[in-house]
Amino acid sequence: MGYNEAPPEWWKEFIAALPARTAKLAIVRKNGAPHVAPVWIDLDGDDIVFMTGANTIKGKAILRDPRVSLCLDDETPPFSFLTISGTATTSTDPEELLKWGTRIAGRYMGADHAEVYGKRNAVPGELVVRVKVDKIIAKVNVAD
Repeated sequence: MGYNEAPPEWWKEFIAALPARTAKLAIVRKNGAPHVAPVWIDLDGDDIVFMTGANTIKGKAILRDPRVSLCLDDETPPFSFLTISGTATTSTDPEELLKWGTRIAGRYMGADHAEVYGKRNAVPGELVVRVKVDKIIAKVNVAD
């Protein structure tokens, strides 16, 4: 069984593919314990964007320590995966919340539901989280 290196820009295609894959976000809690949670994501150039509440475990951890990791995988043979380490910045700008809430919802719920979910998520207390990628590990066709 091998771990085949992915081509350099493959990771962007993997993230952008539909149906959209849920990313698993890893952060560190205040007490040092790890925490992993699913997030809906989208790409903005080389940045990964998602949303979360400022008062959630994820939001509090990112506001305290912006270092994050994300993992996405293809669960069907021959299996592929992507892990990303990066640094997060946040925004509470209402226009950014609506833009990204709608765009991300469209990827996961479809265009017919994007506006409703966008408005639902573009409320005070929510954060747009932008991850600047520091390191990528991308492996394709793991079972080959």
